[in-house]
Amino acid sequence: MLRIRRSRGAGEKGTRRRGDRGWLLRLVISFSCAQAAVSMARPAVSYRALALGADERAVGVIAGGYALLPLFVAVPLGRRTDHGRCAPLLLLGVALIAGGCALGGTSGSLGALAAWSGVMGLGHLCFVIGAQSIVARRSAPAERDRNFGHFTIGASLGQLVGPLAAGALIGGDTGRTSALALVVAAGVAAVSCTSLWRLEQPRGGAEACAGEVGASAGGASPEPGAGASAGPKVSVLRILGARGVPAGMFISLAVLSATDILTAYLPVIGEDRGIAPATVGILLGLRAGATIACRLVMTPLIRLLGRRALIVGTCAAAGLLCAGVALPLPVWALGVVLTLLGFCLGVGQPLSMTTVVQAAPAGARSTALALRLTGNRLGQVAAPAGAGLIAGAAGAAAPFVTLGILLCVAAGAAGRTECRAPRP
Repeated sequence: MLRIRRSRGAGEKGTRRRGDRGWLLRLVISFSCAQAAVSMARPAVSYRALALGADERAVGVIAGGYALLPLFVAVPLGRRTDHGRCAPLLLLGVALIAGGCALGGTSGSLGALAAWSGVMGLGHLCFVIGAQSIVARRSAPAERDRNFGHFTIGASLGQLVGPLAAGALIGGDTGRTSALALVVAAGVAAVSCTSLWRLEQPRGGAEACAGEVGASAGGASPEPGAGASAGPKVSVLRILGARGVPAGMFISLAVLSATDILTAYLPVIGEDRGIAPATVGILLGLRAGATIACRLVMTPLIRLLGRRALIVGTCAAAGLLCAGVALPLPVWALGVVLTLLGFCLGVGQPLSMTTVVQAAPAGARSTALALRLTGNRLGQVAAPAGAGLIAGAAGAAAPFVTLGILLCVAAGAAGRTECRAPRP
């Protein structure tokens, strides 16, 4: 009888875990739509800025404006999420993305375009903080690499579809068609609301989940906001002093800067080299498709190579490939380079999330993720602005050489940091 009861209990637990996996799928679908809207809007903003008379420097400043507002609110949002619910941030994020895209499409000046681009960036930050916190909160330590990898597939799907859709909509009259692309992007963002249900567990379920995670992590207490009472705030300096957090932040900054500059500046390279917007969209889609492929096979790659070797190798290879974009390659060769680059860039984001979450003090995981996003946004402000200055002085392809150097430095930082695998 005892054996029967244990078997039944194990079966019920297995059924409960299988049923719980639907939250990750819904989150990936919602993130795909939100990211598709942003990835569609970013090149559309660049083309609209060019149509409004912007030069390379102005395009860089407007691209940097996307990340300016998030710099000031990421940590407070992370603090709030550590001691509260995550789902409201997702709804707020969708509203801001949709509003920023729609109003950016109707703006008639470069200043207004930059402002609405900043609103769109703020919405993306809200969505990502809430979504990453849900993944960290609902995943056992041994599952985080896999779950963060699957979660970032949503970003890659959006980065695949968004530029293709933008390239299909933006034609000869770039002023009118880029505005249309921004309005369509607002509609795509709104679609993500259809999957924002039951992403967080009820209070009892959250407590059970937190208890399972704490047990698998060696008896750690549940995280605030996941069924536990809020503890004292962990200082930012303490989080930044945790081994692994600074390196994870820098790797994420370098990888995201490369992705961001590719999205914002490949249209400028296309204009210089006579590449049609539709072809630019296909090239960006190839990059995103390769990133999806990388994340689908990332778990076997970690088992084969180890986390440190995988991060170091992909960052170094991405640095060389990113510098290769600056060469005057034919379109087919540029497509090959971007495909390989996309595969290498697929590793940095999910593994840097796991590195930061594992290294962060208990009860401060959302704040640590927010600090990582703050670093990302700082890169998104500085990298496009710096890229604009470099492009204005040395040509549109020159920023990619700088990004290549940045990625190689990130590979060195990863090599000096112990990338510990989560405890089973």
